[in-house]
Amino acid sequence: MPMDFLTDAHGRAQLAQQLARKRRIRAIQAAARRQPLQAWRQPLTPGSPSQRQGHAAESRACNYLIQQGARILVRNLHCKAGEIDVLAYLDGTLIFIEVRQRKHGRYGGAAASVNRTKQARLIRAARYFLPTICRHYFAGHEPPCRFDVISVQMDKIDWIADAFRL
Repeated sequence: MPMDFLTDAHGRAQLAQQLARKRRIRAIQAAARRQPLQAWRQPLTPGSPSQRQGHAAESRACNYLIQQGARILVRNLHCKAGEIDVLAYLDGTLIFIEVRQRKHGRYGGAAASVNRTKQARLIRAARYFLPTICRHYFAGHEPPCRFDVISVQMDKIDWIADAFRL
């Protein structure tokens, strides 16, 4: 008789854990849906004039992405491996976006400044953040991912989708 009680108690505990996990997943998904699209507009810490220009370029890029139908998840993710300027979600794809700004087109322009070294840093940072992002926004599932570059030059914004791959 005691074995049935233990087995039954174990089964109830497993069921309770499964239900709690489902509730957590639903709560995460609901929070992600409720999150306003303007959440990235949080005030950024003041920095040097070039940092302020960079933040302004990122804000312009975010506005452009929203106009194109993308959902901005996070801005400015930092780790030792590197930084991701904008993390967006569009048409079932998670997009890691590097925003580059140049005053003029000399030396190849803004998009050309994303060289192999910068690409490697972005890839390392994406690998670092991907498990947390998947847990927080996608209930542990990994969506298709890609790396895009948005170049801001004078008044022109160019969005280079799938700019590079692993």
